[in-house]
Amino acid sequence: MAKTKSVFFCTNCGNETPKWMGRCPSCGAYNTMEEHVEKPVAPGKVKAAPVGMSRRPQRIREVDGDGEIRFSTGMGELDRVLGGGAVAGSLVLVGGAPGIGKSTLLLQICNSLCSGRRVLYVSGEESERQLKLRAERLGVSPEDLFILSETRLSDIVETVDEMKPDILIVDSIQTLYNENNDSSPGSVSQVKDCTMTMMQLSKAQGITVFVVGHINKDGNIAGPKVLEHMVDCVLYFEGDPNTSYRLLRAAKNRFGSTNEIGVFEMLDTGLEEVPNPSQMLLEGRPEGASGTCVACVMEGTRPVLAEVQALVAKTTSNVPRRAADGFDFNRAVLLMAVAEKRAGMKLSVFDAYINVIGGLHLDEPGADLPVALAIASSYRDAPIADDLVAIGEVGLTGEIRAVSHLTQRLGEVSRLGFKKCMIPRSGSEKVEIPKGLTVYRVRNLREAIETAL
Repeated sequence: MAKTKSVFFCTNCGNETPKWMGRCPSCGAYNTMEEHVEKPVAPGKVKAAPVGMSRRPQRIREVDGDGEIRFSTGMGELDRVLGGGAVAGSLVLVGGAPGIGKSTLLLQICNSLCSGRRVLYVSGEESERQLKLRAERLGVSPEDLFILSETRLSDIVETVDEMKPDILIVDSIQTLYNENNDSSPGSVSQVKDCTMTMMQLSKAQGITVFVVGHINKDGNIAGPKVLEHMVDCVLYFEGDPNTSYRLLRAAKNRFGSTNEIGVFEMLDTGLEEVPNPSQMLLEGRPEGASGTCVACVMEGTRPVLAEVQALVAKTTSNVPRRAADGFDFNRAVLLMAVAEKRAGMKLSVFDAYINVIGGLHLDEPGADLPVALAIASSYRDAPIADDLVAIGEVGLTGEIRAVSHLTQRLGEVSRLGFKKCMIPRSGSEKVEIPKGLTVYRVRNLREAIETAL
């Protein structure tokens, strides 16, 4: 009889080692190794391929790809993040902090998904009665929505084989368990086994599967990192627990871009779409205050306006403090060094703090100029005009470099009622300027500061 074999998986990156280690040799994380006992396969026995899965190679030109495989989920913001809608036969993983709205979102889209499709909602965390009460609160009562409270994987697969649903929703993958696996539910091996089964159901039977995944204290989806490699799309629900707004991002998408974001507002009746996130991010903006500037960044194909605030104060220690929330810290330090060298601001004796309002994270070069202007405004204690928006990348020599999609950005700036916009001189010669918008073309940071202040 063959002996069992123990291996250890890293829950952070999925690395496999033959023995336990305090520190993962692959990702460097501590105390993330979990044991998994592998059962040997009997000699001459090979696990069969899933039912319905073709094992005959096909020429790529013979594969039928003419049919429309995308369909709307009923929520435009979710469709945007998915790349234009859900794809038939895809496996989508939705992650986020507890109470952020993952289950609410998936239950709400059932109203639209059930029009012409059969939907099976499997919950391992709630009973059928609890699901019914939550559906009534959200106003979800379609005819072809079936609910099942189950955690055993074999029962779920059997139900899917009998029902033949078009869409399967699993909430959550950490609660399922394979009875042939001795590990506890939520362990590395159980999550891998259950996700692999969901993937086989999705690809073999053409079922669109939405899976909810818990996250750990580091903000990553709990379980092995290989879990994110197995699925077709990884969506992250983000949001400040002190506010009602939620951001939906795609960390991975095989059928679309990962740069799009969806914005929702959590209300008593569920999640409501925010079609104009710029207006939401600019609510409550102070007038005539120093240290604030409006930025226009591109989130995929959507231009978004956000308020950037900076506070520069005399330091009380030998080493001045630097902090950035919603903006890359190293990039912020770099911009301060450029401002000190090229614009004559003595920031080395000042503490500097940067904050992006609304929980948005600005990670594109076009946000450099508004951040630098906000710092300069606070440093000089001189306010920037309330109707001015800044767009541009700042180089190490202080030059303002061109950015992409300038026409779309200017259109959004004008649509929201701003009258002035500062853009790079280079690359803006052929840009269409909206009527009523005054544009300032600047060459370097010093010129931009003198123009704005």
